[in-house]
Amino acid sequence: EKVILLKPLTYMNLSGRSVAQAARFYRIAPADILVLFDDLDLEPGRLRLRAKGSAGGHNGVKSVIAELGTAEFPRLRIGIGRPAPGWEVIDWVLAPFGPDDAAAVAAALPRAVEAVECFLTEGILAAMNRYNA
Repeated sequence: EKVILLKPLTYMNLSGRSVAQAARFYRIAPADILVLFDDLDLEPGRLRLRAKGSAGGHNGVKSVIAELGTAEFPRLRIGIGRPAPGWEVIDWVLAPFGPDDAAAVAAALPRAVEAVECFLTEGILAAMNRYNA
């Protein structure tokens, strides 16, 4: 079975264009697309899979929803935590992680890879049951 990994080269808030173009070109249904993205509302390194949902304020996901014309696609959220006091959100998401957050996110990445593999082989429900801790 063919698996396509897409890393858009556009600005994050325009990433839906790349996703939709690839979906049309390869004839991929939204339910077969797993979108990975950072999430301010999860503590650093925490993973959360969902079968569908809203953008939750994430402009990249908002773009994917707009370009696909649906929110009915699975997603894997990777926590980066909320900005420290005095930080603007835009500066927070673009800055390098501090040592503790970097360690938490680095430790979560192998588990995120496992979650993606589970999604590919067993589907979103199995991945959610196994990796949403």
